[in-house]
Amino acid sequence: MHLAYPAVLSALLFCTGLYGVLARRNAILVLMSVELMLNAVNLNLVAFDVWLSRAAEETLHSGQALTLFTIAIAAAEIGIGLAIVLAVHRNRGTADIDRLRDTAEGQEPDGTDTDTPATGTAAEKAEATA
Repeated sequence: MHLAYPAVLSALLFCTGLYGVLARRNAILVLMSVELMLNAVNLNLVAFDVWLSRAAEETLHSGQALTLFTIAIAAAEIGIGLAIVLAVHRNRGTADIDRLRDTAEGQEPDGTDTDTPATGTAAEKAEATA
């Protein structure tokens, strides 16, 4: 088999994953796109390992060993990533990346800024309770 077939498939998978990371708003879909990109890299590692093992007499299969390491890292990444997404969804009620970024920058979902001091009766109530 030619090296071009898995390389083209890997490039298509990687571009699809890259599009998913850049275009999606849901955190779970972004994590799935990152997994797709990692699988494209794994396909490339195995394909080049097979291609290089035909040229060398003594094969170490380092590409396949690195692929197993990448799969283990990807499994840990998706487990931790899903745990973080679930915790954020429980606290904030959404997994939308744009809304999470807005609240982290000090913006409320309705567009008001939380860094400005409170005015009127709300400020007086806050001082009375403190």
